[in-house]
Amino acid sequence: MAVQWSGGHSCSVLCLTVSTEGLVASGAERGELALWDGAGSAVAQLRLPQAEDVTSVVFSARRPSTLYTAHGETISVLDVRSLQEPLQRFHVNEEEINCLSVNDTDSLLAAADDSGAIKVVDLESKKVSRSLRHSNICSSVAFRPQRPQSLVSCGLDMQVMLWNLQKVRPLWSTNLQECEMEEESPQSAGQFFNPPLAHSLSVASCGNIFSCGAQDGKVRVFRVTGARFEHELEFQAHSLGVSQVLFMPEGYWLLSGGNDGKVLLWDLSSNIGKQQKSPAKSLHRKKAQAAACSRKDGKLNKAASNEHPGVVPKLSIEHGEKVNWLSCAEIKGSRRVLVADQSSSVSVYPLPEP
Repeated sequence: MAVQWSGGHSCSVLCLTVSTEGLVASGAERGELALWDGAGSAVAQLRLPQAEDVTSVVFSARRPSTLYTAHGETISVLDVRSLQEPLQRFHVNEEEINCLSVNDTDSLLAAADDSGAIKVVDLESKKVSRSLRHSNICSSVAFRPQRPQSLVSCGLDMQVMLWNLQKVRPLWSTNLQECEMEEESPQSAGQFFNPPLAHSLSVASCGNIFSCGAQDGKVRVFRVTGARFEHELEFQAHSLGVSQVLFMPEGYWLLSGGNDGKVLLWDLSSNIGKQQKSPAKSLHRKKAQAAACSRKDGKLNKAASNEHPGVVPKLSIEHGEKVNWLSCAEIKGSRRVLVADQSSSVSVYPLPEP
């Protein structure tokens, strides 16, 4: 059963983040921001200017008292020790921001927005150092751990991209619709009506494995190899769109949340481990995938299939509401998943230990 954290918001909670010190921040509609302690008490609240929806919150990697908050087209920098007027504001995006990410050296902040732009702000000079772009709404962006100049992004153009900030163009990109890694089946015709619009990204702590959740209900896992990435794993996770994916801090345990109201926990370590131990198979698979992606008729090459129907969740939570955001926190010595949905409360569920 879920524990409900209530009293911090009066509107739908849209986003969550947890600091290295265990403080939880949540953003909601109409500019509402709240801070929570591990006991689920709202310890501070703030309504941001213009009452614009708070769509993304992220703590600084090196200064846990610094919170970056996206509301409308603005990024506000806050000190959670005294939650008052923002310390500074960045107005570098032209449309509503969907996702923020800060690199682990706390030198760069990336903001993805509805125009498809990703604005990368140098936090020392407080200026935009790079402007990257998708052809449609950019829904998610994430810096790779231990690689402060490298990030991945995805969007409603069905593109997943790998960037190095020394270059303006992506190092590598994949169109999820063109490179559908599933065998020909009656369901494949349905992809036209339920395209794999990409909603969420998460990078594992190793920095080389990342996952993407899409509108077709699938989770796709990719491996970065140098200046490109390859398709590692794919499985049907939800009956409706996957709104959130989140790698847990250690290993390859992945949380996914869907529009079907489910929160699922996956242990992908054995699947990913198999790929690591079979370089010959990996090379064969990569060649097969390249062949499949080059076919203009869109028909799928069975040899290129990377679908794993046997991947089953370690834990299935019937949350019952569309998932807006997932976060993970250690509370009283145990791992918990925090869920934001259409309600004004945060739901908290226990997780098994990896």
